[in-house]
Order: sequence, then C-alpha cells, then structure tokens
Amino acid sequence: MLVFVTGATGFIGTAVVRELLDTGHQVLGLARSEASAAVLTAAGARVHRGSLDDVASLRAGAAAADGVIHTAFIHDFTDFGAAVAADLRAVEALGDALVGSDRPLVVTSGTTLLTPGRVSTEDDAAGPAFPRGRAEKATLALAERGVRASVLRLPPSVHGVGDRHGFLPRLIDIARVKGFSAYADDGTTRWAAVHRLDAADLFRRAVESAPAGSRLHGVGDEGVPFRDIAEAIGRRLGVPVTSIPAGDTGGHFGFLGPVVAHDTAASGLVTRKLLGWEPVNAGLLDDLDEGHYFSR
Repeated sequence: MLVFVTGATGFIGTAVVRELLDTGHQVLGLARSEASAAVLTAAGARVHRGSLDDVASLRAGAAAADGVIHTAFIHDFTDFGAAVAADLRAVEALGDALVGSDRPLVVTSGTTLLTPGRVSTEDDAAGPAFPRGRAEKATLALAERGVRASVLRLPPSVHGVGDRHGFLPRLIDIARVKGFSAYADDGTTRWAAVHRLDAADLFRRAVESAPAGSRLHGVGDEGVPFRDIAEAIGRRLGVPVTSIPAGDTGGHFGFLGPVVAHDTAASGLVTRKLLGWEPVNAGLLDDLDEGHYFSR
C-alpha cells in the first residue's frame, strides 16, 4: 500500500513512516521544506511537496495514494482556534479526494478533555465543546460517502525519545524555571499516555484494516496519577514537589492548566480487541525514569 502521510517529519509522523516502511508499505510524505524532504528521502519515503494550508497539495497527495494517515497539526496554542480551523480544512480536502474510493483515511484527534472527570472510551462522541470535534464529525461522515474513514485519538502524553515539544517537556521546563514540580490539590487527577512507537503501530493497523466510521483510542497507560508524574520530574531535576490549588493551575502551567486540573483518563480496550493492538513499549513513568527527557 502507498500511504500518504501528513506530518511525516514530526515526532509522531516519523515513527509512523518508519513503521509503515518496515512492514512493507510505501510512503508518500508531505514536506513543506527542503530539510523535511531530505529527511523523508533518507528514510526511504517518497516526497510530496506542500503544506497543511495548501489544500490543493493535500488533495493531490491523497488522490495519488492507496490510503492516508493525517498526523499533521499546527501546534500554536496562542491561536488554537486557527489551528483547529486549519485542521478541519485539511480533513475536508483529504476526504474530498477519497470520496467513493473505499480507500482508508485515518485522522488524528485526542482524548484530552473529551470527558473531563471520567474515563473516556471509544463510544464517546465528541461534543460541541471538544476542540477537534468538528474535524472528527467531518471524518466520520466520510464513511457514508465511500471512504474507509476512522478517527484515532491520542492521549495528552505521547512520549518517547526525541520528544521536544510535547506536554512532558513543557512540564519539565516549567519545573526548571519555577524551581519546583507541582500537581493540583491531592494529585489524583490522571493522564492517559502512550509511547510513540506503540502509537505508530496502531496507525499502521488502522490504515490497513480499521472499519469505516471507527473511533480508535491509542492508549497505553489508562490513567497515571499526575502526582506520580510531578514526583518523577522533581526527582530527576532535584527540585521539591508541591501541591497547588486546582484554581491556580492556569497561572502556574499556562495553557496546560485545565489538563492538569481535570482527570483525563482514557480507555483503549475496544481498540485493542478490534485491531489486535497491544502496547509493548515503556509506560510514561518508566520512560521518564530512563532520563532522556532531562538530557538537555
């Protein structure tokens, strides 16, 4: 299968590209720069020049492939609304190119704040307040238009070697700057997590065989208590670990405040049974203990 991958040179995308190539697929990777094109060529993938904002390039890439994995997202939290709107336009462009073809489209979404306060599952539809809900709805609607479309939700922490811009590095940077590692109230709010190599394996399985209209959860750790995360960071940095009121998390953690203050546990049991997926790489706390997050 020739798979068109957006975000192909990102933290998750590079793992997806490697997984696809290592399992006998071909990859057409979206590249907006010469540097990105060189990375794809070195990996053994074909290059498709364009960007997330260039909907014509997205349509062309999708039309040329046997399937699509959409991992790209503009991680600009200063204008998150614009990033969400760009993602929706990209999903619509990719979907338009696949209508009536029965080819697969796997679109990345998230479990973060999907059902605050309780464990989210694949049965939970994205409500109107969920930031990527419109993109999810647009994706799943394509199942009625001859596209084997599925949504693959990732948890707040997708971790592993090479993570430089995810939530964990931000938490570590905040602890370094402030001189202590914090958690909210009693620290029992939970984060779901997955190793990026396990996530890549799931993306490959999804593009190969996920049924049309599927909601998938790429969850390794269902719920790691946030206090345990804070303590692991504090231990590695050699700084105190301190509770702060949940109402102060916005001031302390910035845009991550709501994610720290609310329980964001998630289950992936349905996904595991549906696609035979089983995470095998290090969990979040073991990955923190390996030390690579603290080497810079």
